[in-house]
Amino acid sequence: MDFLWALAKAFLAGGALCAVGQLLIDRTALTPARILTLYVVAGVVLGAAGLYEPFAEWAGAGAAVPLTGFGNTLARGVREAVAAEGLTGALSGALASASPGITAAIICGFLAAVLAKPKEK
Repeated sequence: MDFLWALAKAFLAGGALCAVGQLLIDRTALTPARILTLYVVAGVVLGAAGLYEPFAEWAGAGAAVPLTGFGNTLARGVREAVAAEGLTGALSGALASASPGITAAIICGFLAAVLAKPKEK
């Protein structure tokens, strides 16, 4: 039953984030690129303020997978690197913390391009 509750929380959190994005697309003049940027910046700001971690613990993958989770990962990486290395950590911390996810995206994209057989229309 705990597993089903975790799935429900992830679905509700991720769905709410997607619904807000869809409302922004439908009701404002913001472009999708600006909304995506807004989500990353919101994740950075909420992560820096310490508000995203409790939400991510409750929502699980529903908070970790969307772009707000990527922004939170960047903020956490910078915070940890600055604590360990000083001010120079602000330059390397974000990339070091996000590199596993970026690498996975590149590898999956490459494999999809190699394995897919696109056809001309």
